[in-house]
Amino acid sequence: MAVLCLKTKAATAQPYRILTQADFLGTPRPDGRGVVAYTNCTLNFSYHSNHVNGEYLLHASVRLTMNNYKSWLDRSRIINSEQLSEILKHEQGHYNIAYLEQQEVLRTLSRTRFTANYRQEAMDIFDRIDARYKQLNQDYEEDTQNMVNRQQQHSWDVYFAKRLQYISRENASL
Repeated sequence: MAVLCLKTKAATAQPYRILTQADFLGTPRPDGRGVVAYTNCTLNFSYHSNHVNGEYLLHASVRLTMNNYKSWLDRSRIINSEQLSEILKHEQGHYNIAYLEQQEVLRTLSRTRFTANYRQEAMDIFDRIDARYKQLNQDYEEDTQNMVNRQQQHSWDVYFAKRLQYISRENASL
């Protein structure tokens, strides 16, 4: 199999943002099993390649979307602004996980040398990273017991702060 030199030019990602209650426009699920809020984010991965000056460039786009109409807060169960703040902080964790995944996909693609099988290799990278972050999201929910375990929630908040700080420095060099 011939090896092609593929350089990756990653698309500029959306800036990181803090969620507000205005991001939650969906209808709460009646069978929410005690859950007060739900955050729905998706990553859309696409790319195309170009042959430029004897090299192949892989132009990737990894778009993070906060799905406002699939995300919801059960406002009838929120009793004060302090509780709302805690709920939003927990839901921010779910957004953080999606954002960290987006950044890792972009970073990994930009550092990868692909072969002639770049289509499969690019999808394998995305699928591998996506599976890891889906598990991280599950771990987050289980560890924090959907934010009920405040000690674990604090540990995750510290983890996110450190990861986001690293991501910011990393992106400065892309």
